Amino acid sequence: MGAGYEKENQDSPADGKLHSIEAERQDQGPPKAPSQVLPHQTRNCYSWMSRGASGSTHTVRFLALAGTGVHGGWQHQMTRWMCSHECSFQPAQFLLLVGVPVASALLLVQCLRWHCPRWLLGAFWKLDNQEEPVSHPTPLPENESPRQCPPATLPEMAAFYQELHTPTQGQTVVRQLMHKLLVFSAREVDHRGGCLMLRDMGISLLIPPGAVAVGRQERVSLILVWDLLDAPSLSRAQGLVSPVVACGPHGASFLQPCTLTFKHCAQQPRHARTYSSNTTLLDAKVWRPLGQPGAHTSRDECRIRLSHFSLYTCVLEAPAGREARKWLQLAVFCSPLVPGQSHLQLRIYFLNNTPCALQWAMANEQPHGGRLRGPCQLFDFTGARGDQCLKLKYISEGWENVDESSCQLVPHLHIWHGKCPFRSFCFRRKAANENEDCSALTNEIIVTMHTFQDGMETKYMEILRFQASEEESWAAPPPVSQPPPCNRLPPELFEQLQMLLEPNSITGNDWRRLASHLGLCGMKIRFLSCQRSPAAAILELFEEQNGSLQELHYLMTVMERLDCASAIQNYLSGTHGGGGAQENQGLELDEKL
Repeated sequence: MGAGYEKENQDSPADGKLHSIEAERQDQGPPKAPSQVLPHQTRNCYSWMSRGASGSTHTVRFLALAGTGVHGGWQHQMTRWMCSHECSFQPAQFLLLVGVPVASALLLVQCLRWHCPRWLLGAFWKLDNQEEPVSHPTPLPENESPRQCPPATLPEMAAFYQELHTPTQGQTVVRQLMHKLLVFSAREVDHRGGCLMLRDMGISLLIPPGAVAVGRQERVSLILVWDLLDAPSLSRAQGLVSPVVACGPHGASFLQPCTLTFKHCAQQPRHARTYSSNTTLLDAKVWRPLGQPGAHTSRDECRIRLSHFSLYTCVLEAPAGREARKWLQLAVFCSPLVPGQSHLQLRIYFLNNTPCALQWAMANEQPHGGRLRGPCQLFDFTGARGDQCLKLKYISEGWENVDESSCQLVPHLHIWHGKCPFRSFCFRRKAANENEDCSALTNEIIVTMHTFQDGMETKYMEILRFQASEEESWAAPPPVSQPPPCNRLPPELFEQLQMLLEPNSITGNDWRRLASHLGLCGMKIRFLSCQRSPAAAILELFEEQNGSLQELHYLMTVMERLDCASAIQNYLSGTHGGGGAQENQGLELDEKL
């Protein structure tokens, strides 16, 4: 259409002389003939507008148009502006001048977006570690930094799992594998089922009969994880009240549900909630709640029916407005006091009141020669209170405290999150004067300490007393033979005996008499009386001594507790038929299960 108007401009002499008209076609389509002839001014304006409307098809460039009068001047200015505007527009130059800086700016913004947050997060991480150790998941105990373990190779991982699943012949193995301190036991089970127990840990795994198909054998393992980094990431309101336990091989399933049992230290079992991480031991843990709070917890035990094997633990979660509490055990360790020794160090551990926590402290003290001094003392620890204070109140004559302060603090969250912290005091013998013999005064040491939560000294406080002398036999303990795994009483029989032995009798023929038959002295019996359930504690001690049902039946007969003896007899008779007490002499609970 533009070509048609150019031809009209060439053939029309009415508007003066035309100096230059140039038309360029960008496509090869046939030009359209004009439908009518427009006046001169209208044709020029329309040609300019038609270029703007159909510039993709034709490009019409006016250089100059001579004319007279007002219309000619307006046309001349318009064509000059269009010419300068058209000639200055170069797409290549525009891309170079504008596109390159814009692209560079976008690239710079992208780089800043990817790298700056990492630097800032690193700086904030350091600041948070200095000011508030709980702003990050799983705060570590004092003097412990995050461990950077090299990535495991496939042969290392294969050897790791192979050792975990190799049968241990009923023994409990403590070993460090792939930078993890583990306690484990493994065995093969068939259609008759079986039971795995970790000795002195209070952890068991029961595979019922029929869980494995007839004619098949499966290797199973029970693992206690003593690696603190594998515990869940907890908030201030959550407290760890149990160990981390793994059942292997990971993901294994059976025809019948298996039962995993381990101890917890929550004061209110209905506030304790079990968690599961459906990952292997070497993978990053992803902890998720398993059911509602209290669904798998009893008085001091977690019991989970497993559809498949994975990792499990228990977390204390008190409802809003309620105060969460758990039981601690305070354990005092020290090295032997020998003649001529000038210094002595005490270490006080603040542990969850579970068997495996105390065993961890004993394993931690073994390389340093530390031994447990006396029974552990219970402490009622509150999650909403402050740090734990340990204050030295008395030290016997002839000794002095080496440390500058007589009071030490333990961060609240280190205890609440189950990191097994400890504090230590170092004592030194005083130098004797020339005319004074202090050897008789310094051959023993007596220490008294008070421990309480910050702000609770006048309301609740525990007193720790320690005494050691050179006359005591501090020789190396005799080698301990490897007994079979500790037996466990059936749950229903355990609860029945607990109810029968719990009430205090005027004659003392209750749990205290059973404790005496098991060899406990008066001080230990008094310690057991401070437990939440002394009868349950003494029955657990009987289990740890690998006692059989027949032995317990005999003890109850000797104590003239015929009600307890009858309960045991009825259980044996109901399970094994008449005369079971005579037919199963020496039967151990592991075989029974």
